[in-house]
Amino acid sequence: MSNAYFKVPAPVNEPIRAYAPGSPEKTELKAKLAELKGTEIDIPLIIGGEEIRTGDTAKMVIPHEHGHTLGVYHRAGEKEVNMAVEAALEAQKTWSVMPWEQRVSIFLKAADLLAGPWRATVNAATMLGQSKTVYQAEIDSACELIDFWRFNSHYMAELMKDQPYSPAGMWNRVEYRPLEGFVFAVTPFNFTSIAGNLPTSPAIVGGVALWKPASSAVYSAYYLMKLLEEAGLPKGVINFIPGSGGKVGNPVMSNPNLAGIHFTGSTAVFQDMWKTIGNNISKYKYYPRIVGETGGKDFIFAHNSADVDALVVAAIRGAFEYQGQKCSAASRMYIPKSIWPAFKEKYVAEVAKIGMGDPADFTHFMSAVIDKAAFTNITAYIDYAKNAADAEIITGGKYDDSKGYFIEPTTIVTTDPRFKSMEEEIFGPVLTIYVYEDEKFDEALDLCDTTSMYALTGAIWAQDRAILVKMSDRLRNAAGNFYINDKPTAAVVGQQPFGGGRASGTNDKAGSAVNLLRWMSVRTMKETFVPPKDWRYPFMGEE
Repeated sequence: MSNAYFKVPAPVNEPIRAYAPGSPEKTELKAKLAELKGTEIDIPLIIGGEEIRTGDTAKMVIPHEHGHTLGVYHRAGEKEVNMAVEAALEAQKTWSVMPWEQRVSIFLKAADLLAGPWRATVNAATMLGQSKTVYQAEIDSACELIDFWRFNSHYMAELMKDQPYSPAGMWNRVEYRPLEGFVFAVTPFNFTSIAGNLPTSPAIVGGVALWKPASSAVYSAYYLMKLLEEAGLPKGVINFIPGSGGKVGNPVMSNPNLAGIHFTGSTAVFQDMWKTIGNNISKYKYYPRIVGETGGKDFIFAHNSADVDALVVAAIRGAFEYQGQKCSAASRMYIPKSIWPAFKEKYVAEVAKIGMGDPADFTHFMSAVIDKAAFTNITAYIDYAKNAADAEIITGGKYDDSKGYFIEPTTIVTTDPRFKSMEEEIFGPVLTIYVYEDEKFDEALDLCDTTSMYALTGAIWAQDRAILVKMSDRLRNAAGNFYINDKPTAAVVGQQPFGGGRASGTNDKAGSAVNLLRWMSVRTMKETFVPPKDWRYPFMGEE
């Protein structure tokens, strides 16, 4: 039994390794890439700590070399979902009452395992399975996930310190309980760190989870599951159930023990899940907590006082890192006519220098998009722009899926501020630019605020401080993560809690205590030391 107040080690952000030529981390990662690529694996479900193979399998391929198979994974159905629910609820009996510092110890150990012996494996799996460059993998599958586990452990301890006032004669206190039932964690392909965070944030506070990773990112997710097992996570606390959205999601959503949804993915899927929960609300034992981060149509808005050289770098990195497949990626840009010629000349010249190919070649800045469906969707927007009278393509525009799903970094310039690619989420390496008249600055701000239904990230650029204040005020609700003279990507845990509003999600800020609190249920307790022994109040006495 614990008989002391425990203090979680103060978290600091995990340093990003450089992978410079000749460095030990580069040598280790190159070897791990070759090892994983040369081995086909068979990935089972993991339910109650047991490996289960359903025989209903799907192939895992390398997006930048789709003829190469990494292995197969088994897909869950209704039977396996019900098994996972049962395993989670059984694990909950002991996990929810385990002393919090013992739970935290598991995730702090997981962070250290990922920072050390597992780092090359998880990074290599992310590079192979999701076509991330070494830097994009390092900041995601290593550093950000390490930060999630360390900072979330710290946040939980800090939350529990928040206690109410107690007047004389009584002691008021609150207890932070985990949710009853299970949380359904549905994770995306584009960030291994999000895949690791969504099921573990409820688990850190004592909850249990069913985890359905994106079908195109089962490979790296499996390695995370094995890492958590090595860290000592008890059987059944997190149950790994990859599979189709319908075959997994439908039985999960109809289960009366559903206590919450932790989701990152498309707006349409999240809205459908919310609708299903509403239709099923009378079946549930609890009102499910619904937490989601969905789409984005993220912007860069420049004033004519902006630093053009820095703006060029922000546009390229914001739009094209990880092939534009970040929820936060710059997808539309507003730039004044007076600085457009200087920006365009420098921008086009720099984009032409971008290398694209296999991320095992560390000189490449970009690689392939995730799969055939994404390739088809993205290239349809490019073709639309090619045939539009009110748009021109000034960089890229070519694509090839013969070996991998490669799309050039494409830039569309349009005279229509509500052009199709200015409004709709593309999720690929396509940036659309609208050049506005300098004297129509206010009108352009209104366009930026009203063109998209999303409000995830955005960046404003100006050297004039009064203008920055004006832009920030006018675009107050246009982005949940707002950047000043910076690109709209690369939120860091503990520094920029992530999430947006409008159609971009519930803005429950992953990487902050706000998110953890969503997986807690507070019990208020009042203890009276000397209770009254007469039911009558003084006002009842005779005059």
